Amino acid sequence: MHAFRSHTCADLTAENVGQTIRLSGWVHRVRDHGGILFIDLRDHYGMTQVLCDPDSAAFAQMEKVRAEYCIRIDGEVKARAPELVNPKLPTGEIEVFVRELEVLGAADELPLMVFGEQEYPEETRLKYRFLDLRREAMQDNMKLRADVVMSMRKRMWDKGFREYQTPIITASSPEGARDFLVPSRLHPGKFYALPQAPQQFKQLMMVAGFDKYFQIAPCFRDEDPRADRSPTDFYQLDMEMSFVTQQDVFDTIQPVLQGVFEEFGGGRKVDTDWQQISFADSALWYGTDKPDLRNPIKMQVVSEHFRDSGFAIFAKLLEQEGTEIRAIPAPKGGSRKFCDRMNKFAQEQGLPGMGYIFWRDQGEGMEAAGPLAKNIGPERTEAIRQQLGLGVGDAAFFLGGKPKAFEGVAGRARTVIGEELGLTDHNRFAFAWIVDFPMYEADDESGAIDFSHNPFSMPQGGMAALEGDPLEARGYQYDLACNGYELLSGAIRNHKPEIMFKAFELAGYGEDEVRKRFGGMVNAFKYGAPPHGGCAAGIDRIVMLLADTANIREVIMFPMNQRAEDLMMNAPSEPTNEQLRELRLRVLPPES
Repeated sequence: MHAFRSHTCADLTAENVGQTIRLSGWVHRVRDHGGILFIDLRDHYGMTQVLCDPDSAAFAQMEKVRAEYCIRIDGEVKARAPELVNPKLPTGEIEVFVRELEVLGAADELPLMVFGEQEYPEETRLKYRFLDLRREAMQDNMKLRADVVMSMRKRMWDKGFREYQTPIITASSPEGARDFLVPSRLHPGKFYALPQAPQQFKQLMMVAGFDKYFQIAPCFRDEDPRADRSPTDFYQLDMEMSFVTQQDVFDTIQPVLQGVFEEFGGGRKVDTDWQQISFADSALWYGTDKPDLRNPIKMQVVSEHFRDSGFAIFAKLLEQEGTEIRAIPAPKGGSRKFCDRMNKFAQEQGLPGMGYIFWRDQGEGMEAAGPLAKNIGPERTEAIRQQLGLGVGDAAFFLGGKPKAFEGVAGRARTVIGEELGLTDHNRFAFAWIVDFPMYEADDESGAIDFSHNPFSMPQGGMAALEGDPLEARGYQYDLACNGYELLSGAIRNHKPEIMFKAFELAGYGEDEVRKRFGGMVNAFKYGAPPHGGCAAGIDRIVMLLADTANIREVIMFPMNQRAEDLMMNAPSEPTNEQLRELRLRVLPPES
């Protein structure tokens, strides 16, 4: 017999009754039923109930074990009495009578329990991550992640892609976040960087003629953490293709991701019609460039109904250039209590409030109620109702000013309204391509022009698009949104040196600076670069959605905490003086 096990803790069934077997695993819990000891023995595959009475030679040892001891047992498989069968377990028809027990690894008193669903502070869970990962939900999440990655790989190979690896130590590159720098011992005073993405390397592969590339790629960014973003590293399904248009990329990646969500979505509906929404329309309709389309609410501009109206606040706002009034329809939200609650929400978000109108049945017909309705009169109120397609029992909320100042709050209000009124369909994955991103944005204070998205994107219209107002230029850039999260970002690349130099010039980078920063790509593009494009999908975030959790750390094996610390391995740590001398570095004390 094998030294540790003849079967796993998920293998045994009624067919094994009478056999002598060997199991190894962890003590999930111990129960004493009138002098008979029961242990739920757990391994990666499942659970088996083992028992021992005082007649067994193993009884004295079994009395000493406690939760999370790692043990090996030898015993005889017995059938459970019909009334004791546990239909929830694959091994629920049997139990194992223990003849021999060996403690493979004793366990101290536990800082967190593996059995049950108790909640523990995140700091405790991350410090003792090896224990936290023993919990059933965490085991399921990590298996799901591995299965998703395997499925992605298979689907990409089936589409004619090959997986190629790109360097982990490279040059610093402005990708929109801070680099993690790595000092060079052989070149004192110089630094490598961990790649924020394989962006330049995959483009160089296209120049080299590889045509189709993908990689399950580790990426490193020194970012502020969020619930849906790791502060240090993450993995993405990275791909690039030559001789393609934007639509070709969409048509290639949709079946891959759609298939993954259908395979692992747990029966939830997966939308197959992935509509394309411009960045401008997404901001207008949803207040964000990563809309949750499970919520049917679509905001609209209603400025004309308030221009020169009796509601002085909005009327005066509209006299200023660049201002508008937007409405958030709220089907079934037509009560003063709900409207007051949403007004309070706006105040909590830092706004003076949020105007509203709601429509009710007064017996003699429909009536519009609320402060706005009184100020603008029945004719304008009725025009608003008709534009928004609302009726009795519905409401509408209004925000005004320069859109950039209130769009975010409007988007969050739309989300809250959808949730509170039960409009959002949680049993669904809804996707949308966000397209036509502006190439540039202006700093609010200085007016300086900089890239708003990916600097390597081809402008729509090529060089001609860069000859006019830079803020009017649109790029072949795209994101994929799902249920309120950005899952993917990509672009058709700028493969022409002269257009690249012009694009960077508008953002304040001279030709010498571009050659210095991106010399490899600039040089390669002089030698017959093909048109190419691609994208990268965030694996952590995809698994987070499939696992139905809002915290990305629930689907990462060993994540950092909110301060980018690894409490288990004590990282980051201080270097030794010898290491600093070897790298010719000196560490400045922290600012007081």
